[in-house]
Amino acid sequence: MLAQNLKYLRQKNKISQHVLADAMSLPRTTLGDYERGKTEPNIAMLIKLADYFSLRLDDLLRKNLSHQDLEILKNKDFRVLAITVDQDNNGNIELVDTKAEAGYLDSYQDPEYIRDLPKIQFPNMPQGTYRGFEISGDSMLPIESGSIIICEYVERLDQLKENNTYVIISKQDGLVYKRVRPNKTKQQLTLVSDNEVYLPYKLDYDDIDEVWSYFAHLSFSDSKLTFNTILEDKLTDLQKKINSIHDVVVK
Repeated sequence: MLAQNLKYLRQKNKISQHVLADAMSLPRTTLGDYERGKTEPNIAMLIKLADYFSLRLDDLLRKNLSHQDLEILKNKDFRVLAITVDQDNNGNIELVDTKAEAGYLDSYQDPEYIRDLPKIQFPNMPQGTYRGFEISGDSMLPIESGSIIICEYVERLDQLKENNTYVIISKQDGLVYKRVRPNKTKQQLTLVSDNEVYLPYKLDYDDIDEVWSYFAHLSFSDSKLTFNTILEDKLTDLQKKINSIHDVVVK
């Protein structure tokens, strides 16, 4: 694991090859060969590298150190949650954009996959586990397609609150952002869109893989302009319906 670990440690600690090579009294090209696995350092250099990063030599050679930034959370309602942490052991906010959605549905329990998702940072976040999801479509207007919903992980289904909004991961529907109405007796959720064009539907508790509670969202357009566009579209549609009714009456 030496080559992979050296590159990982250098990048994690934001050290350039030049800086680390100087600290080891090495040519930069030699360090580059170590990281590519082309050559191997002697035992004295291995000890020097391990001491520089405050590691045991055995860990440097045998462990995949990148896995130390991964954690697995387990609870009785959901199976596994993979998360990543930064160098200060604070949870990252991984971003699942629309391009990554299909992969996320297959790999959301895979630490390696979660580690490779892009990360976003917000200052002064409350304690919790957060993830960002890019939503598509117009089912939750006025939050428009392309917005990023920042959510906090829900550990138990009994924490769900009536008419609050959540990102829900399920094999039946994939990734959806909806307002929920829990029915604990029937062990079901009724999922409701804020856009009344979309009818409510039900989802059994057993079909749910993950639930994330809305915390905040990022929008990338002028909200007033978006609202005006929505209003204009509705008025245009209403006018078309009136004209259609008028044509039928006249005929």
